[in-house]
Amino acid sequence: MFIVDLKYIVPLEELDEHMGAHVRYLKKYYKQNVFVASGRKVPRTGGIILAIAKDEAELKKILMEDPFYKHRLADFKITHFLTSQYHPDLESLLG
Repeated sequence: MFIVDLKYIVPLEELDEHMGAHVRYLKKYYKQNVFVASGRKVPRTGGIILAIAKDEAELKKILMEDPFYKHRLADFKITHFLTSQYHPDLESLLG
């Protein structure tokens, strides 16, 4: 599993211009079972995406489609971790 940590690098007004396209992008990869959860940081300085991909290279390719990436609105940091424990309801997704 991967944690994608986004840090916004433009004013929120500029970011919001691309929010609709960003949400459509997220929904695309939820449907493909790549994204597990996502949301804004508090305070609103960036966001987090939990993702499942075969490797970091595949995830990077997917992230390059994000309008926030394409328009250089955020910096992206990827952390790979091994899920040794998780809630039983996630068994079918992570197991």
